[in-house]
Amino acid sequence: MEVLVGGDFFSFLHKRKFIISEDLSRSIAHQLATAIYYLHSFGIAHRDLKPENILMVDKSDTSEIKLVDFGLSRTFGPGETCREPYGTLCYVAPEILLQQPYDKSVDCWSLGIITYLMLGRHLPFDSQDDKEIGRKTIYQDISFSHSVW
Repeated sequence: MEVLVGGDFFSFLHKRKFIISEDLSRSIAHQLATAIYYLHSFGIAHRDLKPENILMVDKSDTSEIKLVDFGLSRTFGPGETCREPYGTLCYVAPEILLQQPYDKSVDCWSLGIITYLMLGRHLPFDSQDDKEIGRKTIYQDISFSHSVW
């Protein structure tokens, strides 16, 4: 097993008061997207992507990252979906909250939330009340899917 001395990504961000450069945000988002692409190419969905499940290899600002905690992961066959309600509320995709069928693409929603956190310095759907977080997430998804461009 590899020794990772940089701590988790949430601690990394917290130590910097959630202020990191766009270049570092891009690098981390690219590494995450590459890791997700790799997992998805084997039909694996992580289903609990969040900063606490991303470890930094070292303490430097240019550290590589590693995904950890595959306890909620699942393998999906071609065209297969499920309805299991897994994930962490602030990072979970709306279809999981709505208990609709979903596939491995739910990891892409989580990637978007993490990228938003890196660039915006706060979560897009956050509240002290879990029900409010769910309502905001679901409402946002519905308003995007029903908008007319």
